[in-house]
Amino acid sequence: MLRDSVRDLRYGFHRLRRAPGFTAATLITLALGIGANTAIFSVVNAVLLRPLPYVDPDRLVWLWDTQPQLANAPAALPDFIDWKEQNRSFEYLAAFQTGNMFVDGDEGAQDAAVGLVTPDLFSLFRVKPLLGRTFTEEETLPGRSRVALLSDSMWQRRFGSDPHVLGRTIQLSGADYTIIGVIPGGFNFPNEAQLWRPLPVDPNHLNRGPHYLRVIGRLRPGVTLAQAQAEMSAIASRLAQQYPDVIAGHGIKLDLLRDVVVGDIGPALLVLLGAVGFVLLIACANVTNLQLASAGARQKEIAVRTALGASRARIIRQLLTESVLLATIGGAAGLLVAVWGVDSLISLNPGTIPRIREIGIDARVMSFTLFISIFTGVASGIAPALQVSKRDSVDPLKEGGRTTAGVGRNRFRSLLVVSEIAMSLVLLIGAGLMIKDFATLTRVDPGFNPSNVVTMGVTLLRSKYPNDEQVAALYPQMIERLAAVPGVASAGAIAELPLSGSSTSDYFTIEGRPPIARVAQPLTECRTITPHYFESMGIPLLRGRDFAEIDTKQTPNVAVINESFARKYFSREDPLGHRIRLQGQARDPLLIVGVVGNVRDLGLEQEPSPEVYFPYLQNPLGESYNRSMILVVRTKSDRTDMIETLRRNLLLLDRTLPVYALRPMSDYLRDALSRRRFNMALLGVFSTVALLLAAVGIYGVISYSVAQRTHEIGIRVAIGAQTRDVMKLVMGQAARLTMLGIFIGLTAALALTRLLKSLLFEVSATDPLTFAALAVLLTGVALAACLVPARRAVNLDPMVALRNE
Repeated sequence: MLRDSVRDLRYGFHRLRRAPGFTAATLITLALGIGANTAIFSVVNAVLLRPLPYVDPDRLVWLWDTQPQLANAPAALPDFIDWKEQNRSFEYLAAFQTGNMFVDGDEGAQDAAVGLVTPDLFSLFRVKPLLGRTFTEEETLPGRSRVALLSDSMWQRRFGSDPHVLGRTIQLSGADYTIIGVIPGGFNFPNEAQLWRPLPVDPNHLNRGPHYLRVIGRLRPGVTLAQAQAEMSAIASRLAQQYPDVIAGHGIKLDLLRDVVVGDIGPALLVLLGAVGFVLLIACANVTNLQLASAGARQKEIAVRTALGASRARIIRQLLTESVLLATIGGAAGLLVAVWGVDSLISLNPGTIPRIREIGIDARVMSFTLFISIFTGVASGIAPALQVSKRDSVDPLKEGGRTTAGVGRNRFRSLLVVSEIAMSLVLLIGAGLMIKDFATLTRVDPGFNPSNVVTMGVTLLRSKYPNDEQVAALYPQMIERLAAVPGVASAGAIAELPLSGSSTSDYFTIEGRPPIARVAQPLTECRTITPHYFESMGIPLLRGRDFAEIDTKQTPNVAVINESFARKYFSREDPLGHRIRLQGQARDPLLIVGVVGNVRDLGLEQEPSPEVYFPYLQNPLGESYNRSMILVVRTKSDRTDMIETLRRNLLLLDRTLPVYALRPMSDYLRDALSRRRFNMALLGVFSTVALLLAAVGIYGVISYSVAQRTHEIGIRVAIGAQTRDVMKLVMGQAARLTMLGIFIGLTAALALTRLLKSLLFEVSATDPLTFAALAVLLTGVALAACLVPARRAVNLDPMVALRNE
């Protein structure tokens, strides 16, 4: 058996060398189909299938605070402490915040991601430091938290992997921190942190109002997620009864950490995997057609083998061996295509694909490639093997015996082409819907005008500007200086830029309205801005006035609301002059002095939510001013050198000023569309490949049919058939196959495109215009592919055709 297999392989290689055209066409088709599948599977593997890179990752759980208006919210510090003390389901419970600090070095201050964490975080992840130790509970207390842990990369880059780094200081945002340990490479939780600080905990000032902490836990051995959920729900209920004025209606929801990390990208990746699977099936159909076309040349060979005693099973095994060999070589080429494809996918990274750095070709991906290569070899080879092996072993040995295909084989080849057309149409329609979705989103008004708007992040370090008065004075100076730069139309600032992924929300009440229970109070987004921000962003002022320099802590609190807020809560009255009070507000209520247009802060596909803007110099949600703001500058032209000009002018105030995130506002709009652009681009590529393969498939079938009907066509022409009759004969066959494929494809698309419904924005998954347009496109391409064999049939010399027969 082994000897026969080796002999079959040798003969298979010999056959491939003797038919270079067939081999090249087949390998290219297989490499495209298998390579595309491998590339997408590598993404699915890294994002959805591969466990998180932690010890026992399935025991790691994310804990959400649920609120009447928010299903997934951060936790308050006192709540976290109570959760930790009262639960028995978790071995460890840890809280953290993410942020950025400026690391001072020889090349100036550099931005670095920082994790503010409770000490149990490292034990929870089973992480032991390379050097030193992790934090203690005492180091979270006021005045004792000036210690830091370095990541392995920060240790190498900043300190040259100095083994004596412990005890040295590192300057973070102008303050000195003592290095107490180095964390091994590969661990960068949360948010790809480069260093860690203790999360400050002041036992004397525990406020259940602000919710800003993310909480994760490790389940104890033997405890299930459902058991932990039941216990934490009971704890939440007790706390809500204990503190009804603060957290009435709050609960706790548990999710596996993996599900939180992956987010909502799973359906999109599975749709892409299904789409690329269609490409592979179309490739299989094409390879099957190629093998059926080449089978005629092997009829005498198979007849000789049969005459010499070879059984049908032996012949089928030989032919399948050749097919699998061809597919395996195609799979190897597909791996090379996949490596290039993975690099391209990473370069197209929309910034919203989690775990993208883990995408690559590993053992599981290679096993997948081997599996689909063997599957492709068997699937594309079984039908030709069965067809060829059952042929009469006598006729092919006769001198001059015909080698025309049987009706059954022609029908089978036609069926393959019909299936190719149907699957191609499904992919085309899917891509068409995504393109229409993308086009629809690009036409959505974000609520501001991004043209000629430049943004710059600035942080005022406490070491340089310790007093709030200094902070309050410097930002107006920055804005005034930037507004005076030649070519600048206006300048302002905001704490959390639209479409940046950052937001702050709070519950509120309206003065003069009937009292509302705390659990039923509505929620609004809150934005801290400076005067001239609306003008700089191109946000229209609909009623009332903008903020002015006189709106400070020495004057009554004022607010500007958006149109959505006005419509929802003041539908029948003028909102100007009314007062609202935020739940976290310390001073007097906010007097509404203006109404502005809606801004889609949270995403272009998200309907504008109610928003309240308040002046930077009042900041009703905090006692101190924001030290980090995003400067927004509108220029009079789109000069490419304006960003650097603005940065230089800003540094004239303070050359040590940390300035970061210098970007045109249009970049944020581009990033907001990045995932949809990614999905659209991939589906577009797959559908184009499918369209080409389908065109090649129908071209092959019609060409083969013309070759097999040479005798018939010669007779028709000899007895007077005109050019149009021959064209009608050939194109009619192509049209019948195409129409049948179109009908099946439309039916399948009506069912399958519903899977895209969650990925579409204001586009129907059964959009009739998209269905009709792409059906016409595919029909045109398919019929155009038949023009060459049709012309060949028209130009056929009947005497030559009859003589050859």
